[in-house]
Amino acid sequence: MTQPKTDNLLARLAGLDDTATETNPWADMEARRPDHDASDERLEAMLDRIADLAEGKVPEPEPEPECAEEAYQGFVPIEPESFVEAKLTESEVEELILKYLLSRGSGTGRECADQVKITFKLVEGLLTRLKSEQLVVYRDTAPMNDYHYQLTDMGRERARRYVEHCTYFGSSPVSLEDYIASVAAQSLTNQHPTAKDLETAFADLLISPLMMRRLGPAINSGRGMFLYGPPGNGKTSIAERVTKSFGQHIWVPRAIGVDGEIIRLYDPSNHRETPPPPPGGLLDNRRVDKRWIRIRRPTIVAGGELTMDALEVMMDTSTGISEAPLQLKSNCGTLVIDDFGRQKMSTDQLLNRWIVPLERRFDFLSLPNGKKIEVPFDQLIVFSTNLEPRDLVDDAFLRRIPYKISINDPSEAEFRELFRLMAAKLGIEYREEMIDYLIETHYKPHSRPFRCCHPRDLLLQIVSFCRFQRLELEMSREYFDFAVENYFAIM
Repeated sequence: MTQPKTDNLLARLAGLDDTATETNPWADMEARRPDHDASDERLEAMLDRIADLAEGKVPEPEPEPECAEEAYQGFVPIEPESFVEAKLTESEVEELILKYLLSRGSGTGRECADQVKITFKLVEGLLTRLKSEQLVVYRDTAPMNDYHYQLTDMGRERARRYVEHCTYFGSSPVSLEDYIASVAAQSLTNQHPTAKDLETAFADLLISPLMMRRLGPAINSGRGMFLYGPPGNGKTSIAERVTKSFGQHIWVPRAIGVDGEIIRLYDPSNHRETPPPPPGGLLDNRRVDKRWIRIRRPTIVAGGELTMDALEVMMDTSTGISEAPLQLKSNCGTLVIDDFGRQKMSTDQLLNRWIVPLERRFDFLSLPNGKKIEVPFDQLIVFSTNLEPRDLVDDAFLRRIPYKISINDPSEAEFRELFRLMAAKLGIEYREEMIDYLIETHYKPHSRPFRCCHPRDLLLQIVSFCRFQRLELEMSREYFDFAVENYFAIM
């Protein structure tokens, strides 16, 4: 075929008149680009690149995605290419898929892959085998060379047997070996926060330079500390912000598998998911293992409700699902034992349980099947208490908590500064003469100590009173008298 005939054919395909032989068919096809949402910038970029290629232009290389944080630096779980690389057996994944199809009724191959967090390439081969064994059948076709799968009677019977053992059919588990390696790679001991990191972490708290110098080495060690002193001076607030001094994000497995037992590790009530930023290019070439999830470095607070059961692998006998203990969920983060000494169990029980892990940085857990496993004990443990540590624990345990920091009452100057900061946050005009009145009338005559929580609590009393009475929000003697009468009624 000659070139003019080729151009005419292209013109006819583009919907143009045969006689318009001098018209550039590629330009007209460009003019007839399909309609789409103008806000889809990635689609726009792809169409522009296709047009450039059609015109013979060499496209510029795509820039590397810019990311202000360490989303893909350090430890990143890479998607496995085989079941062997994932340290899984086909039987383990088969069990999850059959239980999923039993619960769902039917599902596509890609839905099954997304459920068990394994690549579609591996799941497709597994589903083909299950079909040949007459455990599943094709119910219908699905887009992208996929099928809707449904259990046969034989498949339903096998799935029910699996459910009798354990009802879990979520993400495929990560091996204990890989989890231990991930904790070592993301350990707090690898982080060395600087004074600037601490200033950023405690930016919303009023911390004296002397206190910052004492907290800095304790946090930098990644070992453990006692925070003790009178109530209301911010021990819990300080403990909760310690984690911010370290790297912001870590990767944790959704579940850990040990010899057929599945331990659920990711806990939405204690972990906050932070998905990685979107890729900068047209395609996402990051092959991240979806069995892992990116979270903020955890801070887990356990108060008076803490029991010995929470420190062991707990299995729900009705579902057969095991839950990881608190110290495992807090690895690479901070575990705060708040109100230490007021737990339902005695302090001796807790200390005897942790005296070896605190020293050696690993712990032993008993599984429901009777097996004992060694796991990392890699978190900064903060014991926060209003009591004197010497009255709670013996010298042997105190030696394993190298830092004991007393959180004392604020000075009068710091007390006034706290009022200034809280007034700005609550939208109240700060009046120095009203703070003078408060201190001279309600503190000094009664020898009432200053507490860091008082400015916040008293101002919140004023805010609630003004909103209820539909009054202008301000500091006044009348309002402070009302707040003090309520707040210190039995104190």
